[in-house]
Amino acid sequence: MSDRLTARFGAWKSPVTSDLIVAEAIGLDDVLLDGNNVYWVEARPQEGGRHVLVHRAAAGSSTDVNPPPLNARTRVHEYGGAAALVDHGAAYFSNYSDQRLYRIVPGGEPHPLTPAPASPDQSLRYADGRIDGSRHRWIGVRQDHLTNLHEPVNSIVAIDLAAGGAGVVLAEGYDFYSNPRLSPDGRRLAWLCWNHPNMPWVETELWIAEVAADGHLVEQRKVAGGNAVSVFQPEWSPDGRLYFVSDQSGWWNLYRLEGDGNARNLCPMAAEFGQPQWVFGQSTYGFLSNREIVCAFSKGTGTLARLDVETGTVSAFNLPFTEYESVRCDGGRVAFRGGSPSAPSAIVLLDAATGKFEILRTAMADDPTLRPYYSAPQAIDFPSASGRIAHALFYPPQNPDFEAPKGELPPLVVKCHGGPTAAASSSLDLGIQFWTSRGIAVVDVNYGGSTGYGRAYRDLLHSQWGVVDVEDCAAAVKYLAGRTLVDPRRAVITGGSAGGFTVLACLTSSRDEIRNCFASGASHYGVSDVAALAQDTHKFESRYLDWLIAPYSDADPRVEAQYRQVYRQRSPVHACVNLSVPVAFFQGTEDMVVPPNQTELMVDALHAKGIAVSYLLFEGEQHGFRQAANIKRALDAELCFFAAEAFKVCLRF
Repeated sequence: MSDRLTARFGAWKSPVTSDLIVAEAIGLDDVLLDGNNVYWVEARPQEGGRHVLVHRAAAGSSTDVNPPPLNARTRVHEYGGAAALVDHGAAYFSNYSDQRLYRIVPGGEPHPLTPAPASPDQSLRYADGRIDGSRHRWIGVRQDHLTNLHEPVNSIVAIDLAAGGAGVVLAEGYDFYSNPRLSPDGRRLAWLCWNHPNMPWVETELWIAEVAADGHLVEQRKVAGGNAVSVFQPEWSPDGRLYFVSDQSGWWNLYRLEGDGNARNLCPMAAEFGQPQWVFGQSTYGFLSNREIVCAFSKGTGTLARLDVETGTVSAFNLPFTEYESVRCDGGRVAFRGGSPSAPSAIVLLDAATGKFEILRTAMADDPTLRPYYSAPQAIDFPSASGRIAHALFYPPQNPDFEAPKGELPPLVVKCHGGPTAAASSSLDLGIQFWTSRGIAVVDVNYGGSTGYGRAYRDLLHSQWGVVDVEDCAAAVKYLAGRTLVDPRRAVITGGSAGGFTVLACLTSSRDEIRNCFASGASHYGVSDVAALAQDTHKFESRYLDWLIAPYSDADPRVEAQYRQVYRQRSPVHACVNLSVPVAFFQGTEDMVVPPNQTELMVDALHAKGIAVSYLLFEGEQHGFRQAANIKRALDAELCFFAAEAFKVCLRF
């Protein structure tokens, strides 16, 4: 006889509460190595989302580098990344409130290197820096919001560490720059650049230049990329040879630039050694020596391995992680951020010689008593429209304290990742376990366009945003329902940013077979009017829709009129006539990526139609919520909304 309580799916009481999720959870970002010292950035919801550079000394003690209220977060490209670096004990970081670059040495006070802004929106922003030790300067990316009122100007600049200042321009002319990397001898600089309308996962160019005696760049030349090829993470080996990741084979593989100017694929494989460059500073490999590289790659599941660059031999480390990010090497030490389905994400230090590892910091306390409540992701492949195969991670309900009445099937939450060129993560996500431990299944859909399945799969979304992603989300529901794994009458859909658009596009689809798959939906800072987004968003994504849908403007008025009609057809706000289910909206007041008016247009349209709608506007939040109280409120509100409007259950708290 079972000791479990019997209760309907969706009504199970769970220890995975919103209070637990926000109580101690932190975000773990960029990992850095400096000699025997390890650094990383923590995003702390309990401190209003403040980003703190943390120093882990060789002796084992950890200390904060930037004191409050300083916030190590850059707004370059709005998404930021690589806001901090450490060199010989001195830390350099961008501060969020004024976007100035600061320097701090152990035991000292933070000292600004760059000028104070006229206002938060009229500033010089800095990211992705490196120290040029022989010339005593910082080299990195600057985004200038002062010079050009039409659009900020991006460039690579150098800042004298003694004199400070706005920076001397080293490379300019392209719309975007990233990854400025000095060769070990300081004589050459490599970088990535690209122009509108490309995003970095669509097309980038890899350039190198000689560094002249006065510090300026000469003999600049493109060595890889362009022509619909994406290059990722250029790095110099200890002996001064240039490595990089390129998708010219159809997969992001690891290459080395040879003396004849050609690039050699070091390990041809149907696997991804790269990632979509939404933020600066991403790293999937580092050097153990001139011959050996530690690299992370994904073939559905992530692997960390040792690569012999001469033989192409790959030897995987035996580690309990399924995802690897921010991989750094220094001698025989490897540091990275690791994730797995059964334990919180962690900062990990690995001894490459012995394979032994140490967890330095976890995103939250690893409570063994919670593990029986965790649902393990199951990778599924399922048929979708036009004969293609789509992918997802399926999480069945899991709670050792409860069982459902015989014959009942669980509700389903369809989760749409953002980007839309991103991917569902297999790392433990308490936001997913929040649902599954209550008896609600979750399917995290890697719809066409998602990263991790090669360039051809990523390109499925070209001109098809609002079509392919929508079809794949609906197909996931039908696939799971067809295998009697979920109750199709209680399927809901949720997503943030681009995922929020997919939610709304599904709910307003003109196709009954798609729209009728969902009993309700929730949009977190999602796009409702793609035409409005094309005219009112930040520089990094201002031409993204040219690739995802069509160029918004064209010299030929007839073609432009045709494009504008496509934008109208793809915008959920213009298809509210098709909407017949309740929707919840969650939005930040300071969102510069998807401004609040995007959400409010949809809310107003729903009110006018008399459909149940919930709208929560969070003061001070940007694109993604960072404050603990707001994260908690959004979690609880979404659960209550779906329980009342779609699951038809009484919650047990």
